[in-house]
Amino acid sequence: MKKPIYFDHQATTPMDPRVLEAMVPYFTTHFGNSSSRNHFFGWEAQEAVEESKEHVAALIDAHPSEIIFTSGATEAVNLAIKGVLSANGAPAHIITCKTEHMAVLDTCAGLEKQGTEVTYLDVDQYGTIDIQELEAAIRPHTAIIVLMYANNETGTLQPISEVGTLARKHGIPFLCDATQAVGKLPLSVQAHAIDLLCFSGHKMYGPKGIGVLYKSSSTQALEPQITGGGQQAGLRSGTLNVPGIVGLARACTLSAELMPQESAYLKMIRDRFESQLTALGGVRINGHPYHRLPHCSNLTIDGVQGEEFALSLGSKLAFSQSAACHAVTSQPSHVLLAMGMAPEDVLRSFRFGFGRFNKEEEINLATDMLIAAIKKFRA
Repeated sequence: MKKPIYFDHQATTPMDPRVLEAMVPYFTTHFGNSSSRNHFFGWEAQEAVEESKEHVAALIDAHPSEIIFTSGATEAVNLAIKGVLSANGAPAHIITCKTEHMAVLDTCAGLEKQGTEVTYLDVDQYGTIDIQELEAAIRPHTAIIVLMYANNETGTLQPISEVGTLARKHGIPFLCDATQAVGKLPLSVQAHAIDLLCFSGHKMYGPKGIGVLYKSSSTQALEPQITGGGQQAGLRSGTLNVPGIVGLARACTLSAELMPQESAYLKMIRDRFESQLTALGGVRINGHPYHRLPHCSNLTIDGVQGEEFALSLGSKLAFSQSAACHAVTSQPSHVLLAMGMAPEDVLRSFRFGFGRFNKEEEINLATDMLIAAIKKFRA
């Protein structure tokens, strides 16, 4: 059976074969525990970890000592937010946004139950926050500002440089969830004044189960959330996932090398895809028309039934009705609702994500399939 065309790269990406090639020796011959300090196998593993930190740090313009490895962006978000609040030890206030990933929103909701105050910023019709509203929301006890760089459903980019500058002005740590942006767009934690930043390997053609929390050396101490071993300067205990770390590092070097051409290519096929579908009529693009990720397309399609439409094409074309983080609850997109869309339009909106290994001919095949299915539903 021929596999369907894969247009769901915001959910996860296929591992680049070059990443797998780099990882394999660390499952077999280089299998040591990086915490084993008294013999060759441990030294070899620790050397791989330190070298990997250099590659990861280079991609985001950080210092290797500022890189903390986690199991993924969700863990990194939890460590950053809860770590800051626990270290403060006083009643705290968080500022975030209604369109954040559920890793942030669920964490904030849990902290609210414990007495933490949370302000959820509104967004405009494109999903962008208002910087003046952000500054107006700051309180004397605001402990952290948490905003993503690129939205995982629409691709809309937030003005993170302005956010970082504002946060520094008020002396508040800024956590940026850059999971969808790292490897797709140039990113400098220095230029954007970012204190804490997280991302995952599997969103950038690396392995699942490995992620990063960048913590600026000038940022206040974090209270560890996982204890028992003292690895990574005590900030995140547990045996390091050396194969995953090596794979993430290789994914970072590939992204740095390929990013200019790859971003241009993905934007080209994305624009062609949207042009062919919007020409049909009754198809609208959601998110910012210009300030968005090059590989992301979110479309409202009139005249179709959401889940039924996606499932009718599921064996031929992989795309999503909403974010993968909603998959277990089948909730309508909180992102599109926050942008002011009518619930009935949200239910017939779909996310398409293009990637490194998609071919131009797949665009034409996919649009032909989609147009035929749309016409069938509208008939």
